[in-house]
Amino acid sequence: MKSTGLIGMTLVLLTASLAGCGSSPSSAPSTKNIKDITIGTLYAKSGSFATSSMPEYSGLKFWASQANKTGGVYVKALHKKVPVKIVAYNDQSSATTATTLYSQLITVNHVNMLVADFGSVLTSVAVPIAQEKKMLLFDQTGTGASFFTPSNPYVVLTSLPTSGLWPTSLAQYLIHKGYSRIAIVYATNDFDQSQDQTLVSKLKAAHITPVYNNGVPTSTSSYSVLLNNMAHSNPQAVIELGYPNNDIAFLQALKASGDHFPMVFTIFPGQLPQLFLSSLGPGSINNTYTYPAPPLLTFSHVNYGLNTAQFESAYKKATGQSTNFLSIAGYNTGLIIQKTLYTANSLSQTSLRHAASRFSGGLSTLDGTFKINSEGAQIGETLPVGKIAANSKGRLSVKFVSSPNA
Repeated sequence: MKSTGLIGMTLVLLTASLAGCGSSPSSAPSTKNIKDITIGTLYAKSGSFATSSMPEYSGLKFWASQANKTGGVYVKALHKKVPVKIVAYNDQSSATTATTLYSQLITVNHVNMLVADFGSVLTSVAVPIAQEKKMLLFDQTGTGASFFTPSNPYVVLTSLPTSGLWPTSLAQYLIHKGYSRIAIVYATNDFDQSQDQTLVSKLKAAHITPVYNNGVPTSTSSYSVLLNNMAHSNPQAVIELGYPNNDIAFLQALKASGDHFPMVFTIFPGQLPQLFLSSLGPGSINNTYTYPAPPLLTFSHVNYGLNTAQFESAYKKATGQSTNFLSIAGYNTGLIIQKTLYTANSLSQTSLRHAASRFSGGLSTLDGTFKINSEGAQIGETLPVGKIAANSKGRLSVKFVSSPNA
């Protein structure tokens, strides 16, 4: 299969650069002829994940172009700077297609390191492949709790906390407000299911049992019947945990139903506010709640890379696109890769993984504090809860109702 989305600097095959790598990706490659670092990744140009995947991929490409303007990234194992090249294929939002392409990046393209596509669904097939091939996977936004285990040393979550941590601030806010009647609908994937489990567990610890808790397929596009069932439970707070398409369909159904609840929460308006404004209009998200993510959550003081304001300006100038969380996530993944190469004593996959652990907790970027646990799960970047204010002119702001460190 030919790549349909390589950036200008990309070579599909790395030839002489990896001639001395040997048969096992985990073995230390010869550094004699390495002239560049290749990063293999996937993106979804079409399908249900395209609206999230494409800005994330754009952010990663922006990082590579910025690094290459100064001669590339410093690789400690080579004692010099080398250019970065990205090898990328379009998985069309299909986990089946992604399975084939992740394997191709490792066994045919022989990339130096692997970067997952957006989200838990497309990352779920990358995790076992990377583990089997002993290839380090930089997991951008696949936060499913099941990805991180003591038996798998080949994954590092870069740009979001593991999803089991997300609902901590939400649960604390619901408990603080005194809401005892809470209705939850969630998509049955690793990302949303682990959030539901954490949320329900924390609520039950406060002696609150949800009055409604139902899992639905990630492909769900109609929420009318589900909302009707939730309304019959007379909830004070309605929580929908899904991907952007789920959130949009849910909020559309809510508007059509005429139902009103004291609190409505969805995940992705805080990551893709412009998508929700253009898809739904201000009225459908005004006064709803979400997890505000960068750039709504700003970081002006960083010790690595651009801060929020600098990134927004530089990214707009370079791409003509406005910043959202996913473009920041892609850029942040590049920063983690850059720091890893700067730190690692060799280019073996185990050395790269150990390097990420060594600087864990000491790196502050426009995405917060990079800190991973022993299993590679991100635990430093936490998300608050915020209430959306969207006016008729399409201007959106968020009032934080809980601390990012809740």
